Amino acid sequence: MARKPRRRPWGSGSISERDGRWWIRWTEGGRRRAKSFGSKELAMEVLAKITAEVARAGAGLRPNYAEAPNLDTLAEAWLVRRVATHRAARDDRSRWQSHLSRAFGKMKPHEIDGTKIRRFVEEKIAKGLAPNTIGNLVRQLSTFFADIVESGHAPSNPVAALPRSTRRLYRPGHDSRTTAFIEKMADVERVFRQLPSPVNVAFAVGAFAGLRTGEVLGLNWRDVDIENRRLHIRQQVHRGRLGPLKDDDSRVVPMLSPLVPVLAQWKLVTGGTGLLFKPAYPTRGGRPDIGTDPAFVRPPTFARHLRVALKACGLPSITWYQATRHTFASQFVLGGGSIEKLSKIMGHASVTTTERYSHLRADLFRETDYEVMPADLSSPMGNVVSLRNISSPNGYSVGIAQEDNAEQKLAGMP
Repeated sequence: MARKPRRRPWGSGSISERDGRWWIRWTEGGRRRAKSFGSKELAMEVLAKITAEVARAGAGLRPNYAEAPNLDTLAEAWLVRRVATHRAARDDRSRWQSHLSRAFGKMKPHEIDGTKIRRFVEEKIAKGLAPNTIGNLVRQLSTFFADIVESGHAPSNPVAALPRSTRRLYRPGHDSRTTAFIEKMADVERVFRQLPSPVNVAFAVGAFAGLRTGEVLGLNWRDVDIENRRLHIRQQVHRGRLGPLKDDDSRVVPMLSPLVPVLAQWKLVTGGTGLLFKPAYPTRGGRPDIGTDPAFVRPPTFARHLRVALKACGLPSITWYQATRHTFASQFVLGGGSIEKLSKIMGHASVTTTERYSHLRADLFRETDYEVMPADLSSPMGNVVSLRNISSPNGYSVGIAQEDNAEQKLAGMP
């Protein structure tokens, strides 16, 4: 008779295998929780740590953070989970392996503090890493700590307590409010006419709807309502694949008047079904290479055509993002649109991101604000004041030693 598998003691959780992953389950705070790992040994080790911490908490004892796994162990499970929930999971793993693991991977969560993070930032600055890149590393570390704090492996998030002096070290030096854009609508029209099809249609959608390049490529005709002049944005192309939006939240964008005839004509050309910009087979020797998979238009292709069009129009070279999304936002504000409405259209998570365009508002200052210091500086030298006739407040003439022709010299100064 086969021997029954031995059951784990009550309260010690459970472990099982499914689809090549080892799942652990336990009860904490009256709620059932679960996590998966790549190996049984790692799953058993983490489960033992978790149940021990739960038992200590149940007995009113403070968790023993010294017994928590090191950050590399905890990060492996965290990065695996992010694959299913975050489109930038591959970038997260690359940043962890290239930078964060080398600095913190062998440490325990409770050993990380503001001093160690500042030293990490200073080392990256010394190596010439860009401030934006350093900021992304620090933000990823913060997101990771938020997860392990919730799991009970760390007492707090050390990034949240960083002083302003440390945050200033990786503050971007570029002023985003100075980002270039196409300043005249007549120039926008000229660039549109210089671009070949379908690049010109993609340009129009970006410049008059404010969509990201991936969102333009992900547009489906079922989400384009020309009659009611609305675009429903709910998917995008990222790394050559169709997937969810950057923030996972769909949004409705108004179809401005200049965009209506462009999309109406493009609908007739494409048949009005499926994607507006369908992936195509790469060409080889001037013919489609049917042996390969069809691919979406790549951003460098857009950029190449834009450079040619800008040069033909006699305009300075700018990026595709600046010519489309930033141009839309800037022109929207210059036209009197509200920052709050623009934030919704652009899909920004916070209106703070959108406020970088507020410096363009024509009504930022009242007309009276320009007249608070009345003066007439229209003549080249203004009025020449005679130094000999200036008197002091007590009635005596001001004793200024001047040559006889001092006034003439002053008046003749270049």
